[in-house]
Amino acid sequence: MTDSTDHLELSRRRVVLTGLGAAAAALLAACGRNRSADTTGAAAQAAAPTTSPSTTARATATTAPAAATTATSAPAAAATTLAATPACVDDDDVTPEQTEGPYFKPNSPERTDIRGGAAGTKLLLTGTVVTTSCRPVAKALVDVWQADTGGNYDNSGFGFRGHQFTDAQGRYHIETVIPGLYPGRTRHIHVKVQAPGGKILTTQLYFPGEPRNASDGIYRKECEVTIADAVDGKNAAFTFVLNG
Repeated sequence: MTDSTDHLELSRRRVVLTGLGAAAAALLAACGRNRSADTTGAAAQAAAPTTSPSTTARATATTAPAAATTATSAPAAAATTLAATPACVDDDDVTPEQTEGPYFKPNSPERTDIRGGAAGTKLLLTGTVVTTSCRPVAKALVDVWQADTGGNYDNSGFGFRGHQFTDAQGRYHIETVIPGLYPGRTRHIHVKVQAPGGKILTTQLYFPGEPRNASDGIYRKECEVTIADAVDGKNAAFTFVLNG
């Protein structure tokens, strides 16, 4: 595939993302299954559209983001500070869906650093997007949004929001902070994942050992990341498994 074809495909896929705004407050989500094995250890468009749970087909328009912010660090570099992504060991379970919640916004920036200069415990979240046969999914969309350390969502701008596309090995990485507690919920990060030409997965990620996990009616243990201490914060990993 040529560079121009790749650009066209990515542009097509970004257009799909704009349809989510109208459905943002209504959808209920169901969460992705953490593919990491305990024995194997740990491993988005200032004007670029994000994915829509109500749109499963790709648009054919070629609109490109007006002012996307490109990440300056690559997933490969992040791997030097985090253990390898857990292996895909279960080849029949697709990561299930979870509620989108009321605060999704389309047109998030394309970037890997959604933290900026915000306060909070630094979190480096890495992992891969794979198929049920454990094959890595290149150029998969990974769109994330979360509350800041005080438990607040930025609904007027794009703080703690962004999307990116996986590399040739299906890898992604997100620089953020541990999210604060939102009323009635345990700590969580919202994610949308979509393989090229595939169906959108909307899910949430959780943190092990959180006191509110037990009382949160949406929480599911299989959505927990694998987490470990880092020199300047925390490192976490999660593997998304898609049909294919």
